[in-house]
Formats: sequence, structure tokens, C-alpha cells
Amino acid sequence: MTGQTVTRAQLSEAVYQEVGLSRNESAELVETVLNEISAALARGEMVKISSFGSFAVRRKGKRIGRNPKTGKEVPINPRRVLVFRASHVLKDQINTALSKPVAAGTRPA
Repeated sequence: MTGQTVTRAQLSEAVYQEVGLSRNESAELVETVLNEISAALARGEMVKISSFGSFAVRRKGKRIGRNPKTGKEVPINPRRVLVFRASHVLKDQINTALSKPVAAGTRPA
């Protein structure tokens, strides 16, 4: 693992380079897409992106957990959690990229 992170600014720059929109339009496009995904998930809808994966919100019920330091039982309140399931296409891309040797200081494509 390289520990590098892709940021909104980098996504906007990639849209700018690939699509040819202005930098401001590219940033707005990225924000619009992320806001729409967030809003759909907040409404409890599933978001499926072809050849990438799907995001869904799951409900977790109330349960009893345990403090690992003390061993004391602690109630865990019900909550909603975000889950992501990668598509087979994405999994194949990742596994193909991992099987190729990477030069020092570079990221796999």
C-alpha cells in the first residue's frame, strides 16, 4: 500500500484533463456527482455505478459490545452504516494492477 489519497481537487483536475471542461466546471461537476451520491444514500437508496461498485446503507440493531481494555459490557445503539461492494470489473482491475511490479515512487495505473 502506498498510503496516497485521491482528493476532490485531483478528481476535478482529471475531469479537466479528460473532458476539456474549464477547471471551475470540472470542480462543479465533481461536487454535483458527490452531492447526488450523498443525498441518495441519506435517503436510504442504493447507488450502483456500473463497472465500479455499489454503495448501500445498512441498519445495525442495538447490541451489546465489550470494552477491550476493561472487558465491561457496553450497549451499542442502533445505527446506519455505509457499505461498499466492488464490482467484479473493479476487483479484476485491482488484482491485475497488484500482480504487476511497481517502480519505486510510482503508483499503478
